[in-house]
Amino acid sequence: MNDVHTPSQLVRIEAEALLALAKRLEGAMAADFDRAVSRIIECSQAKGRVVVTGMGKSGIVAQKVAATLSSTGSPALFMHPAEAVHGDLGMIAEGDVVIALSASGETEEILRLLATLQRMGNALISFVCDMKSTLAAASDVALDCSVPAEACGLGLAPTASTTAMLALGDALAIAVSLRRGFRAEDFAALHPGGKLGKRLATVRQLMHTGDAIPRVGTKTAMIDVIYEMSRKKLGMTTVEQSGKLAGIISDGDLRRLLERDGPEGLRKSAGEVMNPAPKTISATELAVRGLHTMEERKITSLIVVDAQNRIEGVIHLHDLWGTELI
Repeated sequence: MNDVHTPSQLVRIEAEALLALAKRLEGAMAADFDRAVSRIIECSQAKGRVVVTGMGKSGIVAQKVAATLSSTGSPALFMHPAEAVHGDLGMIAEGDVVIALSASGETEEILRLLATLQRMGNALISFVCDMKSTLAAASDVALDCSVPAEACGLGLAPTASTTAMLALGDALAIAVSLRRGFRAEDFAALHPGGKLGKRLATVRQLMHTGDAIPRVGTKTAMIDVIYEMSRKKLGMTTVEQSGKLAGIISDGDLRRLLERDGPEGLRKSAGEVMNPAPKTISATELAVRGLHTMEERKITSLIVVDAQNRIEGVIHLHDLWGTELI
């Protein structure tokens, strides 16, 4: 009679499979994993791609592995092994790396690809649960995904083994991206849509530019400064001198001026009132960093400048609150 597992026991079986995988990655499999990372990086540097293949449940995991590789900077695609022998092998080019997922290591549709891959000289990385299998033996690097038991009460349906494959694929993709120096900015460029894209938007994408930037000169009278601040509606104005940022005047600066000097304060020039050391930011920074800076310093605007301290734009706190950056 087959064992009957409770839902919590099923989850623990899969958790134990992941713990066993983690121990192998820290020990016996560490060198092989490192070789797999190196093969993918070499492929990427040579402008090759990673072709991930698998059949059935392993094929579904393979699609996710390909997607994670692509989203973290390693061009990858999924190839269905059954379709491959009917023409889709044309997806694979010289210099590509192939990752094949098969719990048994004896999946017929994948084994039929081996001769062609060897003839083309493609490096082969496999995720297998049987390190003595045909696929493991044919691989340049075989990574062990074996599990103590499947979560299925019958011990037949791929459950813990596919969980281990999925985790191994994530680990491989992230290890490659870290070694390649993949940055948040690179990730942002590959994820322009949805809430994630908004969180990874750059300052350049959200800043006010052109005529929307409030600008005055150091000699501008405060009456005209007030007019510019009112017209541009950002609660501040930049102050320029010789085409470069000289300072900033905010609503708060204006209020403090009037509290201190009364109407006489309006006789002063922008250069006499401005804060000469405003907080600035580069247009290439992530907008979320600008948001954190403004919240930390309790200010509502950052001036965007280039390397020569020329004003490129202004980014306002309210604009960032409206883009789901948190």
